[in-house]
Amino acid sequence: MIGGFVAATVVALVQYVRTRDRRLFPLTVMFLLQALSLGSEPGGLWKSLSQAGVILAGVVLVLMLPGRSFKDPPP
Repeated sequence: MIGGFVAATVVALVQYVRTRDRRLFPLTVMFLLQALSLGSEPGGLWKSLSQAGVILAGVVLVLMLPGRSFKDPPP
């Protein structure tokens, strides 16, 4: 499971460097912190901090998404 998050981190980081899309940076941080969380000992301080970081990066990512315009009706 950790390998999947490490691979996702690498792919997201390569995409970020390639496209410079700012939304990929918090996603990369989320994947990295989740991999760190899974590798930490249960109940440890690093596990709690990395899980809190995942939540914070997710909130930042959601705030970076463009808002939906309600002026035009959907097709």
